[in-house]
Order: sequence, then C-alpha cells, then structure tokens
Amino acid sequence: MNGTADSILGCIGNTSLVALRNVVPGNGARILLKLESENPTGSMKDRMALAMIDAAEADGRLAPGGSVVEYTGGSTGVSLALVCAVKGYRLHIVSSDAFAREKLDHMQILGARLHVVESDGGRMTAKLTRDMIEAARVIAADTGAFWSDQLNNADQVAAYHELAEEITEQTGGRIDGFVQSVGSAASLRGTAEGLRMHDQRIRIVAVEPAESAVLSGGPPGAHKIDGVGAGFVVPLWRPELVDQIERVATDEARAMALRLAREEGLFAGTSTGANVVVALRLAEQLGPAATIVTLMCDTGMKYLKSFGEAVAQGS
Repeated sequence: MNGTADSILGCIGNTSLVALRNVVPGNGARILLKLESENPTGSMKDRMALAMIDAAEADGRLAPGGSVVEYTGGSTGVSLALVCAVKGYRLHIVSSDAFAREKLDHMQILGARLHVVESDGGRMTAKLTRDMIEAARVIAADTGAFWSDQLNNADQVAAYHELAEEITEQTGGRIDGFVQSVGSAASLRGTAEGLRMHDQRIRIVAVEPAESAVLSGGPPGAHKIDGVGAGFVVPLWRPELVDQIERVATDEARAMALRLAREEGLFAGTSTGANVVVALRLAEQLGPAATIVTLMCDTGMKYLKSFGEAVAQGS
C-alpha cells in the first residue's frame, strides 16, 4: 500500500512473504512464510472480519448503528472488535477461558462486550464450540444483532482469494505447495481456490490437531492449539480441494513456535507452529526444487502468558 490510508482498515492485507532459513533442512524445499502478523491486530483474521462486515452492510443485514455478535476462540473476535470500533457498531463476543487471556483483553480494550463460556480445564473441545455457538445464537435472537456466524459465513472466503493473489504475485507464480491449519476452513478454502485459479498442480495440505483429527477420520478430542480444530467437520470444509491432511500434536506445534522465535526471530502462535511442522514434512516430499508457502497466522504477542509458562518449565 502506498500513500495514506483513510483508516486503520486500509492497512489490512499486503503482508510480507519471508523465507525460513534456520529451521529448515538443507536438502528440502524452500519454505516461505506469509507474515499475517503484520495486519493491524496481528492476525490474518482481520481480512475475514472486514469481508464479513462489508458484505453484511452491502446487502442490508447490518444497518447503520446496529450491533454484531460472534463466537470465537479469540483472533476473529479481536479482528471484529477492530472493524466494529472503526465502523461504529456494538459488538457482542462469545469466547471462553480455554483461549489466550491476551486476546480476551484485546477485544474488550477495542470495545467488545465479552461473554465467557467455561471450558473443560482450559481445553478446546467439540462441546465447547457448540456451547459457544448456542450462546451466540441466543444473544442474536435476544438483541436483534447481526450474527456473523463464522463457521457458516462464506462471505469471508473472498478475503482469502485476495490473499492467494498476493502470494501468487509475491512468488511470481512459482509455488508448488500450500499448507494451512483448519479452524473455520475459510482460509484454507479461499486461498486454495485462489491459488488453483493460477495453477491446478499446487499441492494443498490441511493441518489439524492430532488430538482431535476429525477431518482425517479420527475421533474428536481436546487440544490447545488456538483457533483450529473445532472437534467436528466444519461447514466450510471442502475436502475436494485438499490433497492431503496432516496431524500435529499440541506439543509439536508449541515446540515449533518456540523454535521459530529462537532461530528465525519470528514470534508466532501455535497454529503457525503446526503449519511449519507440516511445511517441513511437505518439503521432504517435494524436494529441493520446490517452493512451499504457509501462513504465520498471528503474532505470538497474543500468547505471551502461555509461552512464558512454557519457557519457565524448560521448553
């Protein structure tokens, strides 16, 4: 972006693409990380939050002076809080103590009204997701708010078509694989669709928590990878777009996130750690001539407390 933005919303997108140097083996494919942490709230979810609100404004589902409700593990809520603060909408967020406290605080600082659903020992489970969805439904019914309903809202997919265009331009179209973890599945779906419009041969790899690997046929379970692994097959999931599904355990994801910080100077969350774990697997499969792109979904500043605890315990 050149010149002066009309508001902070004009600073969403056009993020950098950087090559990993130290966590990658010498004989594998080149791995490029799209730094979505450069978005205003430090998360890729700024893209989808703006797309959902813009679409609702355009077709009248969200009127001037109205209000919005959403259930979220955190980053979507922070992004919606940013968009609603700029556009002047009241925002009700349903979240949980299972997610990073930093995210919950950030939402409230941006003006969101927070409704917290208790979890099972701070873990992400299918029951927690469904409890949060039901709480959001009740708030929408009681208040008349526009329910952005991220698990079912396809308006956000267009935001990730734009992300794919950025990747295509930045790589000069030279990309052999794309790796992304699955939460609502919108980012994987939209980016895959966008990339495949340029090259049908690009290998698309989905990532899910090993503890709750429902997309690859496993049972639902509890995990601590923020923002991914709902515990059931999400409505926006399109298996025909995906060439393979890889499982990553919470401990693997956290360990890689810490390696990225210490060896690459890239401080990211656990979903990014999971992405890089799988990108390394794909790099071995595709070989040194290939280029793989994956996403730095958000900044690790959203997880300072949990990472600090891990470091204190000797990770």
